[in-house]
Amino acid sequence: MRIYSLILSMLLLVACQEKDQKKPELSMEEEALRIHNKVMTVDTHVDINVRNFTDSVNYTQRLNTQVNLPKMEEGGLDVAWFIVYTGQDTLTDSGYAKAEANALGKFEAIHRLCEEIAPDRIGLATTSAEAREIYNSGKKVAMIGVENAYPMGTDLANFEKYHSLGARYVSLAHNGHSQFSDSNTGETDDIWLHNGLSDLGKEAVVEMNRLGIMIDISHPSKEANMQMLALSKAPIIASHSSARALCDHSRNLDDDQLLRLKENGGVVQTVALAGYVNKEKSAARDAFMKDIMEEVADSLGVTWYERSEFRNLSEAEQEAFIAVIPQVTSIADEIAANRPDTPPAVDVSDFVDHIDYMVELIGIDHVGISSDFDGGGGIQGWSDASETFNVTLELVSRGYSEEDIAKLWGGNLLRVLDEVQAVAENWPAD
Repeated sequence: MRIYSLILSMLLLVACQEKDQKKPELSMEEEALRIHNKVMTVDTHVDINVRNFTDSVNYTQRLNTQVNLPKMEEGGLDVAWFIVYTGQDTLTDSGYAKAEANALGKFEAIHRLCEEIAPDRIGLATTSAEAREIYNSGKKVAMIGVENAYPMGTDLANFEKYHSLGARYVSLAHNGHSQFSDSNTGETDDIWLHNGLSDLGKEAVVEMNRLGIMIDISHPSKEANMQMLALSKAPIIASHSSARALCDHSRNLDDDQLLRLKENGGVVQTVALAGYVNKEKSAARDAFMKDIMEEVADSLGVTWYERSEFRNLSEAEQEAFIAVIPQVTSIADEIAANRPDTPPAVDVSDFVDHIDYMVELIGIDHVGISSDFDGGGGIQGWSDASETFNVTLELVSRGYSEEDIAKLWGGNLLRVLDEVQAVAENWPAD
């Protein structure tokens, strides 16, 4: 009997070993896909055009926009922070009023998508818990950020108004000095309006802390950013910025700002905008593509502008231009792909170099991912939401674990949102 049991045990052991041997290991692509399908992917900066939120033209369709529901579904992009963006104008009551109408129109468009156009496919979240609940239900998630507080005028009560409409992060400036803050663009001519934050801007920091709105430092000046980091009682984010050490652009954060952001407990959302990822490579490609873009735009009957010209356009001209960018660039890229003399494009590998650098400098808990799609963002390999998986694939190829990737793809950002909202919940009563 003892011999029989021993033989049976040996047979079972051999069978188990054979079973284990027959179990194939996942390829790198398969492992990346497994992780990509498991983690909730969050992109913190997606611009919108209200013309794409109507009954006849909307995000249920596979539009030429870089982000819409079909492309999010194809690429496994789960959460998009849609942006209420307003360009900078004069610091006057009439300028503020015009800007507010633009901002409120974008809030309305986002709500319309989630509540009327496609409530069965996407829901609006204002907390991390709501985002996860919507995601777990099988739907995509929309969240709202405000790029430029300029439309709020000089009335701090508007921060509460925008918060009630769903805004959960706000940048105090964009490309131009606002009533709240100097912009990074001051580096061009060394002309500053406030030497950082205005007194109103300092009050706005307190108000955002009180309300539970994340403060976004992607566009303000370095001095303004350092002042916000010193004043804020809650963690801060850079919603779409990369590492200045790798690409010397005023829109990127230098090591001083990154290290201070780590001390603050915040997060920098690495941005996939070619000129902020690799300036030299992007410039060479842009110079080559300029004539091609202009020819394509001319064939479509539209005007093509350089990025340097964009800030001087009217609000209507900016929106019209943004609307045609995906179509023009898609056609131009096809033409360039068939030319042997085309310079290499900034790609996903270049983008993840910034993630590597910032993770090494400030740690895995303080870095995230953003695209700036439909606002100038997009690189080779991640040109729209349908290619989102390629970012995860590159991260896996560089040895990032599932836990790391979950943090980069939104875990860190939502942790900051939780902490910001906790500060607001414990705010002293007046």
